[in-house]
Amino acid sequence: MTHTFIKKLYYGDIPEEKGGGSNYQTKDDSTTWPLWEVFIRSKQGLDHKHAGSLHAADAQMAIENARDVYTRRMEGVSIWVVESKYINASNPEEAGELYEPAIDKIYRHPTFYQLPDEVNHM
Repeated sequence: MTHTFIKKLYYGDIPEEKGGGSNYQTKDDSTTWPLWEVFIRSKQGLDHKHAGSLHAADAQMAIENARDVYTRRMEGVSIWVVESKYINASNPEEAGELYEPAIDKIYRHPTFYQLPDEVNHM
């Protein structure tokens, strides 16, 4: 069982033993860092949007790297990171059978309802 230790240095740190930063330990026999998906919320009250992907040793490092890469100009108020292996997605080739049951539910379409004249701006 081999462990790889990585010394993370912050801007202004001196790259020597007494120089600060933090240590990260990769998983056993791991040669590459896992891929993380980054979601940024630009303003309070809005939803998080996918901003991109990055590699990091752990969640804390992924958040710090996402801050440095995706919010350099204070574009966000919140960051979420999710390890890519935990994201499950539908298969685009199976979209027809996945969404087909909704076709016969016309009451879900907004055109089914009659709006009063007072709310025609919707």
